[in-house]
Amino acid sequence: MATLDQCRAALDRLAQNMTTADGNVRSAAALDRSLSCRITDLDVTFLGRLADGTIRDVTHAPGPPPGRAEIRLAMSGDDLVALVDGRLNFARAWGSGRVRLEASLRDLLRLRTLL
Repeated sequence: MATLDQCRAALDRLAQNMTTADGNVRSAAALDRSLSCRITDLDVTFLGRLADGTIRDVTHAPGPPPGRAEIRLAMSGDDLVALVDGRLNFARAWGSGRVRLEASLRDLLRLRTLL
């Protein structure tokens, strides 16, 4: 089971990857939205903001998200680390229910390039 520090490091790597992306990926990440990522097996939620092509102001709180973010993810810590490392395909994980993503239809259409 991935630790809290490993999950935070994975989110930091994801933010770094987004910062150095170009083309369609960069434009998809250019949203300005609140973001939550619930790590189900650790009972913790990472909170932040997707802005300027990266994830900013990441904090964490115990339990479920304290508010409703505009983009909401939920998964195990191992799945988060595997997604960021490229060992888990997002579409397959989402389709099988291992990863949950909730957002407006408009945001989902833009985010599909990232996923």
